[in-house]
Amino acid sequence: MTSIDALVRLCPPPAVAPPAVDWAGTERALGTPLPEDYKRLVETYGSGVFDETVWLLAPDAGRLDHDLLAQRRERDEILESLWEIGEERPEELAEPGAVVVPWAFEEGSGAFLYWLVRPGSHPDTWPVLYNEGRGPLWERHGPGCAAFLYAVLTGTADTAYFGYLYEARGLGAHLFEPVAAALGE
Repeated sequence: MTSIDALVRLCPPPAVAPPAVDWAGTERALGTPLPEDYKRLVETYGSGVFDETVWLLAPDAGRLDHDLLAQRRERDEILESLWEIGEERPEELAEPGAVVVPWAFEEGSGAFLYWLVRPGSHPDTWPVLYNEGRGPLWERHGPGCAAFLYAVLTGTADTAYFGYLYEARGLGAHLFEPVAAALGE
């Protein structure tokens, strides 16, 4: 069973399939291919929020706050300005050509989930980096955004940040809401 399959069993996707994504155009605009599990995640769920906490970014999300390309540009600018004024850059980004690409954010905290993209690395091997948002701390996790989401929702993620989410829901039902539903649109 793949991480996506496990996530779907744990947290059912919307009844209405999300709109199709132009992956080739998205990857051209980003300047990099994307992990296959992310593509399946977006094709299954679309842009929205898991358990009112983790917002999945998607191409052409219809809202800049939830759009993968818009957030990539915005996060690049924000991080660069923070690093210019002296906030410590993650050690992993010392390698020439290494960058981070956002794929999700945490509700209300300013925290983002990124992939660490290194030159010559395959997208399916990119580790997940969690940046606390209102501080300089970064946390590294294994590859796979779907695996990371599943671990967070089941309380098995080795993280200092998402424990409250599992404590609140435990093994109970998990919920995904598309952006429009979650925002009451």
